[in-house]
Parts: sequence; structure tokens; C-alpha cells
Amino acid sequence: MEIIKDGITIEELKNLAQSKFGNFVKAVVDVEKGMMVVDAELHADEEAYLLEKGSQSKALWGINIYPGLKNEEWIEYDSMVNLKPAQGNRTRGIDDPEIREKIIKIVSGLVKQ
Repeated sequence: MEIIKDGITIEELKNLAQSKFGNFVKAVVDVEKGMMVVDAELHADEEAYLLEKGSQSKALWGINIYPGLKNEEWIEYDSMVNLKPAQGNRTRGIDDPEIREKIIKIVSGLVKQ
């Protein structure tokens, strides 16, 4: 697992994807700290890693990044860690458009084309 605070290239993401799932990388984004962790088999492992590093559960959201796709199609909001009934999110997706927008901004800022 790798915490991304300063950036990662599309090519690096493609290499990570190829080594595990083929065309995507699992990531958990901390929307409060503006960082993400990538390169694990499970979103839950990434979430636990960020919790150990001081992140708050309410700020962590699981996504899949498809480095071969363009625009907003490259981010998929589908993870068990997104089930947060206490925060009003009752699906594996991310229901709140403001949180999705934060994720897009963070990921777009961290991933260098």
C-alpha cells in the first residue's frame, strides 16, 4: 500500500492496476486530508491503514480508479467501506454529490497526466 499525498502518474497507476486487477486500482480517499492510499487487494485494508495514520472514518471513501479511461468515467464509486448509515450513505456508492466532487478534485489533483 502506498499513501499518495504529493502525486502519482497515470503510468504508475497503470502499472499498479496491471499487477493486481488488470484495468483498475482500488483506492481510499481521505476527503479531509486531501490524500489517498492505493495498491491493496481490499478497500478495507486501505481504510484500516489510513485509520492507523490518524484519518477519521467519516472522511474515508472507497473508489476504483481506471487509469485507461478519461474524464469522470475513470472514477467508480463502489466499495463496502462506503456503507455509512450514520452519515446517511446506505449504499456501496457515494450518494452525496458534494463528497463525489471532493473526491474528483482530490484524485484529479494527485494523479499527474
